[in-house]
Formats: sequence, C-alpha cells, structure tokens
Amino acid sequence: MQEIMLEMRGICKAFGAVKANHEIDLKVGKGAITALLGENGSGKSTLMKLLFGMERPDSGTIIWKGRELSSHGPREAIAAGIGMIHQHFMLVESMSVVDNVMLGWPRAGKWLRRAEIAREIREASARYGLELDPEQLVSNLPFGTRQRIEIVKAIMRGADLLIFDEPTSNLSAPEVAGLLAVMRRLKSDGRSIIFISHKLGEVMEICDDGVILRDGKVAGHFQAGAVTRATLARMMVDRDLESVPERVTWSENNEILKVEGLNLQSAQGRPLLENVTFSLRAGEVFAIAGVDGNGQTELIETLAGMRSPTSGAVHLGGVDITFANVRSRLAAGMAYIPVDRANTSLVPAMSIEDNMALRDFDAKPWRRGPWQDRAAYRAMATQRIAEFGIACGGPGVPAATLSGGNQQKIVLARELGRRPRVVLAAQPTWGLDPGATRFVIDQVLALRNEGAAVLYVSSELEEVMMLGDRIGVMSRGRLGGIVPRSEVDLTAIGLMMVGAQAESEPLRETE
Repeated sequence: MQEIMLEMRGICKAFGAVKANHEIDLKVGKGAITALLGENGSGKSTLMKLLFGMERPDSGTIIWKGRELSSHGPREAIAAGIGMIHQHFMLVESMSVVDNVMLGWPRAGKWLRRAEIAREIREASARYGLELDPEQLVSNLPFGTRQRIEIVKAIMRGADLLIFDEPTSNLSAPEVAGLLAVMRRLKSDGRSIIFISHKLGEVMEICDDGVILRDGKVAGHFQAGAVTRATLARMMVDRDLESVPERVTWSENNEILKVEGLNLQSAQGRPLLENVTFSLRAGEVFAIAGVDGNGQTELIETLAGMRSPTSGAVHLGGVDITFANVRSRLAAGMAYIPVDRANTSLVPAMSIEDNMALRDFDAKPWRRGPWQDRAAYRAMATQRIAEFGIACGGPGVPAATLSGGNQQKIVLARELGRRPRVVLAAQPTWGLDPGATRFVIDQVLALRNEGAAVLYVSSELEEVMMLGDRIGVMSRGRLGGIVPRSEVDLTAIGLMMVGAQAESEPLRETE
C-alpha cells in the first residue's frame, strides 16, 4: 500500500457568501504526481493557498507526514517540506540566479555564503537536469529557465511536496518536454507533486491520479490510466463540449486588412519581424501557429499600434494605418485581445464596469458633454455580464476578484461587444479551462460568421487547426507556409514551428 504524504480532510473556506472550498478531501501519495483539475473559479487556487499557509481554512484538517499542520504560514510550510511553484514567478529580475535562491533563506547566512550556494545550485541542476548558471541575471533568461530557478529554490529548501500551478502555460513544446522530464526525476527521487493544469494531454501523460473540483466541491477522483481526455473535460464542466459550430461560407474575397513587407527591429537593431506579408478577409479566421518568442507578440502589437514598424505598410479597409495611433485604429473597427490579462487587458483594481468602458468612455452614450454617465456605464456592463455569462457579484466589483476565465470574458465583452471589423487575438485562451476555452472559441467563430476578420495567434496547434480558415507559421520573425486548412501538412507545420524548415524553401501565401 502506498505511503500517504499529504491528506486534506473536509476542508472548508468561504469569502463572505462565496464558498470557495466545501468539504474537500485530497490525498497525495509519497512519490506520486496527483492532478488537481477544475474550471477557473472551481476552488483549486484557494485549496493550495490553504495548504501553503497563505490562507487559513474555516474548518477541516491538514495531515502532513502523519502530523496535523495548522495555523501555519508559508514560512512554516516551507520548513515542513512543502514548496509552491507559482504561476507568476516570485523572482527579482535585476538579481542573479544565486542571489534569488538566497533571498529570504536563513541558511544563506548573515554573511552570505554565495560561493557555497552557487555550488549547490550547480549540483541540484545537474541532478535534476535543470541546467542553471548561478551567475546569470534573471532578466536575461527565458521563461522556462526562470521556472527552473523556482524549482531549485524549492528543492534546496528541502521540499518533499511541490505544488505546480499551471506550470506549462507559457512554455514552448521543448520546454514542456523538459519540465515533464524534471517532474519524473523528482518523482523517482521520492518527492510528491500536485499538478494544477488545464492541459489534459499533459495530465494524462505525467499524472498517476487526480481530483476534480467543481463549484468548490469534489466532483470526482480518477486514475490516469482509466479515463480519457473527454471524460475529464466533462467531469470538469458538467456538460459535453460539443463539436465546433458550422461555419458560414463567405464567397466574396473582401480584403479588410492588408500587411505588406512589415519589418521591426529592437532598440539594439536585432530583427524582430522580417518581411511579414499577408491579407485578412471578411468572414475569415487567419490562424498563426508558432512557438512563443518567434515574433507573434511583436506582430500583434505592431498591428494594434503599440509598436511602430521599421518599414512596411498596414492598410485597414483600404486606409493606410501603418503609423496611426491606437484611437484611430479603434475608430476604424479594430479590436485587440492581448495575451496578458493582468497587465495589458485589464486594470485589476478597477471595477468590471470601468474596465468594460475603457475603450469608449469618452463617446456617447457614456459621456454627456464634459461629464461621464455612470448610469450608462452600469447599464452597459450589466447587459454584457448577462450576454457573456460573467460570474461575478455585479458590475461594481473589482476585476481582480474574478477567476481568470471570467476576467477573460470581461475582455471579450469589451472588445467583441463593439462588433469590430477586425479582431487581433493573441493567445486568448491562455490559462483557461476547457469550458472557458470553448466559450472563447465560440465567440470568435460567431463574430467570424457575422463577417468580421480575425487574426488568431496561438501556440496550441490543436486550437489553430480548429479555428483557422487559413493557417500560417511564425518562426524567427518570419511568417510563412500560409495555406487553407484543408491543405495543411501537420508534419511541415511542426518542422516550421521548431525552425527546422529549410531556408531555401519558399514560404508564400496561397491565394
């Protein structure tokens, strides 16, 4: 019988009238990888905050290594052997790897034992395949390497249980494979892992068992080898995720957005975009695949007016908007869904109604003369909350109090509710559960069927294939291989995504 490392019994936690956790039981075996699944807002994050000591449960018991763990904070959790790899890393970018590892760690000493800690980082890196240089500045490191620093911090502090919160959401395919390999090494070393993820394929690949939460309660338990992805998805959302709606066929070749020879350089003169050329038509989704960091973000931000190209041209509805400001692009019918909800899409401390009005607060009917019409704000927000199914306490609550999926619905309500001609969507389903992901996809396709043109950028190839009428690939700042979905060669797309496409082979658009 497997030794139990952690047992949470009857855990309850409420915030006012909201029951975030209700009578939750969770067991994690020694040397096991246990999945914690559920929709955004199902109670996963609250449960892990209770375990890590960031919140106190209203009732229930936490048994850790056979002893009750209570009234503890993060410091006590770490000392007991519990480590948490947060989705948003707790690193100081201006400091080196070794300095970040020593930060707040008593064992580093009053007079810092820098050389000794650096040596231990190298040893831990070699043992678990983490490949860290202790002297590198965090600001110079890619996302996947920063995550490894957090893992090393937890290991060196003696963590026997590691909580991974959406650890693959920002990783490229090779980085995901590397992380899963690290998790297997940790498991073989006798450490336990709680794996929070919406990527069910990864759950099936790496986990031994799992618990599914829904509305703050346990909706089911599973053994990874005894369930399918479809079964897990249904258990999470309590409904079948039906096939994608049929598409309206648009016979007219009505070109709305035209991009010609777009080039962009960094402040240091490094090419970020090279000769990007494509067109976008009414009633079409043009989906761009690619590993993060290959120019997708720069392309979307340039088209949205947040960057100025080095050369090239952008036309919207026949009008040159290459150097037009953001306000002019909005007025011309462009909408923009950024990848970063917390810092770009929303102002978390502001209310839902204020976030929804950010684009149009100075226009009628939300403004009367020099005054803003707060009643109109609230009426508009109330209508869109109902239309987009946003679970909240009302239009006046701060956006920060909502789950990630409901925050994304605020962005969709604001951007798509304006009925734009062109939508620029950058990773719009990032960090969302299957139900919220499906909602985003349905909204995008509905707008496409009404005649809007959609540029959809995603690192999820399955999503690209589901949505795109035409599909292209970004690699090293170049866009190529553009073909109708019916002509897609998945092998060729995979090679282009990892930069293995022969340079001599032309990458041209198929008209």
